[in-house]
Amino acid sequence: MSGLAQQHNAINLSQGFPDFPIDAQLAEFLADGTRNGYNQYAPMAGLPMLRAAIADDIMARYGLSVDAEQEITVTPGATYGIYAAFTAVLQPGDEAILLEPAYDSYIPNIEMNGAKAVPVALTAPDYRVDWNKVKAAITPATKAIIVNTPHNPTGAAWNHEDWHTLAEILRDTNIVILSDEVYEQLVFDGGRHYSVLQYPELRAKAFVFFSFGKVFNNTGWKMGYCIAPPGFTDAFRRIHQFLSFTVNAPAQYALAQHLNSGTATQVRPLMEQKRDYFLSLLRHTPFTVYRPAAGSYFQLVGYGNISDMPDTEFAKWLTKEHGVATIPISAFYHNRKDDKIIRFCFAKKEETLALAAERLSKL
Repeated sequence: MSGLAQQHNAINLSQGFPDFPIDAQLAEFLADGTRNGYNQYAPMAGLPMLRAAIADDIMARYGLSVDAEQEITVTPGATYGIYAAFTAVLQPGDEAILLEPAYDSYIPNIEMNGAKAVPVALTAPDYRVDWNKVKAAITPATKAIIVNTPHNPTGAAWNHEDWHTLAEILRDTNIVILSDEVYEQLVFDGGRHYSVLQYPELRAKAFVFFSFGKVFNNTGWKMGYCIAPPGFTDAFRRIHQFLSFTVNAPAQYALAQHLNSGTATQVRPLMEQKRDYFLSLLRHTPFTVYRPAAGSYFQLVGYGNISDMPDTEFAKWLTKEHGVATIPISAFYHNRKDDKIIRFCFAKKEETLALAAERLSKL
């Protein structure tokens, strides 16, 4: 859709990336990294200063102790981390459960490792988890389950009870959890993010993935990290050792300095303001907002008042004929389930959102 947007000079509200500058301090720290000699291979697990800064940040935000040496691995993005964890865990013949709609790397990651992806559908428009369906999907071959909160593409967020229910279902099993928490600092309306790290029973068998790109609006740096128990981290690093081995050293230096500065801009108020502004603009369009996004970069809308086209056809039509690119939610289902819902990214400048809304209001 980004390619189609470029081809038709459309406003790109499809792919999840900001269109505004990063924090000037972070940019300066990146330059400092190159000037200060951080231009060669960093240690395989990540610069010690960055892993220590991550551990301090987790303690400050969650009150949780994480071992920087044995539990944190810096990765070239969270998507990479998810693939490396699946590769560390899965063997041919295994099964891995995922919740759909799902981020589009999950199923290919599972299948590239010779395992079977087992999708469990969430129900529009709330996209809450039906835990009975999850329980029914477990078989003797189930090796892993991947979960995502706040959720891409729907913007839904898990609550305390969701994690407790997952713990009950997985108790007395050896099923490994992959917890995709890249939008953990983007939870709105006074809500809070509940991380798998906060539940000792689950943390003991979980890989957790985080993204600096979503926290500091620098998705092009492709910087993230994985937190896992020491044994899991050892398995993860055996894959990482021969996959990318190490990660951009100047960027690691910059992120460590930025975290340690204590003056990094908080992303949640900024993105909540953008969500609210975009919602106010959508009121002047014929789209249906079933509920405001609880978190993430994304707002879902229904288009039933506009067209009965399949969502993929509608998204292409909207891009070509009205100059606004979006993503059809069916793209996040293995069977292309179509609920006539599309996804807009609101992580954009206000003028970008205003121009897009002006075009959408003419539908």
